[in-house]
Amino acid sequence: MIKLTVMYPNNVDLTFDKDYYLSKHGNLIAELLGEAIIDSDVNFGIASASPTEPAPYAVIANITFKSMESFEKSFGANAETILKDLPNFTNAEPVVQLSEVV
Repeated sequence: MIKLTVMYPNNVDLTFDKDYYLSKHGNLIAELLGEAIIDSDVNFGIASASPTEPAPYAVIANITFKSMESFEKSFGANAETILKDLPNFTNAEPVVQLSEVV
């Protein structure tokens, strides 16, 4: 399996519309990627390793796909539409990683 992880760095200038992200952006992802999504989760950072320090990432989202081919056919084909929606909920430049799930 392949996991797409999208991390939004936490900083003092960050704007992030949680409601838009969960309702509209989440629905957009679900509609565009459909059954290619095996599993997904969204994590909102509350602290670093030390509870008194801010989380390094405000949001971390994960989407799991059956294979790289499945990822490329679904996400790759819709990447432009997905990326165009980012300014509607954040000013962050996300950090993206693809991983093999073992």
